[in-house]
Amino acid sequence: MTVHAKSPLLVLVGPTAVGKTALSLQLAEALGTDIISGDSMCIYRGFDIGSAKPTAEEQARVRHHLVDILDADEPFSVTEFVTCVAALVREHEEQGRLPYIVGGTGLYIKALIEGYDFNETQEHSCFRRAMERIAQRRGNERVHGFLTHRDPTAAARLHANNLRRVIRALETLRYGAEHISQESAMDAGDAPYDAFVIGLTRARAHLYERINMRVEAMFAAGLADEVTALLACGISRAAPAMKGIGYKETAAYLAGEMSFAETLAAIQTATRRFAKRQMTWYRRMPYIHWYDADTQTETELLHAILADVCAWQCNRERSAQA
Repeated sequence: MTVHAKSPLLVLVGPTAVGKTALSLQLAEALGTDIISGDSMCIYRGFDIGSAKPTAEEQARVRHHLVDILDADEPFSVTEFVTCVAALVREHEEQGRLPYIVGGTGLYIKALIEGYDFNETQEHSCFRRAMERIAQRRGNERVHGFLTHRDPTAAARLHANNLRRVIRALETLRYGAEHISQESAMDAGDAPYDAFVIGLTRARAHLYERINMRVEAMFAAGLADEVTALLACGISRAAPAMKGIGYKETAAYLAGEMSFAETLAAIQTATRRFAKRQMTWYRRMPYIHWYDADTQTETELLHAILADVCAWQCNRERSAQA
């Protein structure tokens, strides 16, 4: 049996609306593997249209992981993402399948491939243990009382006996978003995976046109109805998932705070800015192999990428046998 020092990892990235979903399905089918989502919004149940989540039909074509795994009020950190992916990579390797990640959340992908540590991770663990000890000594209601003081809306939504989620809500309030450290395993010459990273790109003007059309299509597909239903289920506008682009603006529209035209324009603008931020992340990742979707047909693009993936896999095999 051939043993490699590092697990292989195929990754497909690119800005929102560039065309990752269609290509991701074709690649997965050609390679006989699943898709691990690297998108921070696709993890939330019920947030389908605004997140451009793969449809039921697309998920039936290819199995997807890390999709629909959390409720809207549950935070999810980059540390948790890296941990989940590590387990999925092991599972795929054991089953003889190539681990394959598709996503546009730059921080997640960069942290995964380059092996970053996170400044607050150990402190978070200490905080959680401290809250658990307080609950043991004083009861769950005491910890829930801390949340009531800091965020009454979240406290009203979470039962005191749901201690894990109460502590996660407090943790998020205390520390906010995690910050990536300045040192990575890749910097030290010891990246955690042998990764081949595909980057899909288009000319900026064309990408922005696609973004504008996608937002219009989301409303035509029922985005307003989706957000109405989520709010009717008791999901707060302050929930992590409801702060996503498209959801916060639509919630404001439904509350009468913006006109439809203003809402549409606001989502289009926010999405274009998001795409620009994504590309900023990707420019910090010089190992990405870029493919221009504007200069090739869909078939030509697929064949070019598959040829390069095959060459990468062959090089891995030769290196293992050397």
